[in-house]
Amino acid sequence: MASFEAQQETFDCSEYGNGSCPENERSLGVRAAMYSLMAGAIFITIFGNLAMIISISYFKQLHTPTNLLILSMAVTDFLLGFTIMPYSMVRSVENCWYFGLTFCKIHYSFDLMLSITSIFHLCSVAVDRFYAICHPLHYCTKMTIPVVRRLLLICWSVPGAFAFGVVFSEAYANGIEGYDILVACSSSCPVMFNKLWGTTLFVAGFFTPSSMMVGIYGKIFAVSKKHARVIDNLPENQNNQMRKDKKAAKTLGIVMGVFLLCWFPCFFTILLDPFLNFSTPAVLFDALTWFGYFNSTCNPLIYGFFYPWFRRALKYILLGKIFSSHFHNTNLFTQKETE
Repeated sequence: MASFEAQQETFDCSEYGNGSCPENERSLGVRAAMYSLMAGAIFITIFGNLAMIISISYFKQLHTPTNLLILSMAVTDFLLGFTIMPYSMVRSVENCWYFGLTFCKIHYSFDLMLSITSIFHLCSVAVDRFYAICHPLHYCTKMTIPVVRRLLLICWSVPGAFAFGVVFSEAYANGIEGYDILVACSSSCPVMFNKLWGTTLFVAGFFTPSSMMVGIYGKIFAVSKKHARVIDNLPENQNNQMRKDKKAAKTLGIVMGVFLLCWFPCFFTILLDPFLNFSTPAVLFDALTWFGYFNSTCNPLIYGFFYPWFRRALKYILLGKIFSSHFHNTNLFTQKETE
């Protein structure tokens, strides 16, 4: 605290209200509505993804390489809802950061890490579906549990090293005029990417993996169309397996599409902002960030809509049946789904 006060003495902070929070211009009704909407999104994000985590972890029938990737992605969304969104909610509604500069950096590092981790997970899922549909004979040897674990190590370690390294080194702010005084005097949690790191983040953290995903899913759906022409001539068990793989690819493709729709505006704004002399209104950037957060709210809803087994697992969890002995061996699939 003493160092922060010393910084304020070094800089003239009168323009920023000497570090105090500005008067909130929003009415009580508007703030109540914002808190209600955001709290609802946080509730769905936390408990929806927690239900997915419990389902895949508990029921043995769901212990597959694909579901291990989905489980880890649900952990990412759960952590975003539990550790990031509540503090962002207070900042967005009150227009002030109450939690100190150090926690600001920790908060943003986790925020950045989890968003990049999500897209890395989606890339891994795309690779999994590629082998399942385009090279089904090699799937069992290519996408094994050890291989998936190595993929997950990359999905978590690379974004974590990038996010914490860039934020705590403050390399992202090199050359930004007035950034030091903004950090020292502002009551917000300012993070502004310069041209170099804004471009690096967009290209390496979003555009490249997104392009890979779109290309892979394009190939998957092209192969699926070919399969559709010959599927009726295949043996029944192979026919049904191909149908299941196609449906899984379609569902996960929707998850990918929703992610790109939700996060593209935010990443694109980070890219453009330094070239526009940081003229993006704070309220707009805040709204785009929350639009990205809502992706983590949507995922369990998508799984619930497209995966009947998730709805059954959720029902068993809510009824407390998972506390019964040997219930983890329960069949979550109907005869129609397994055929």
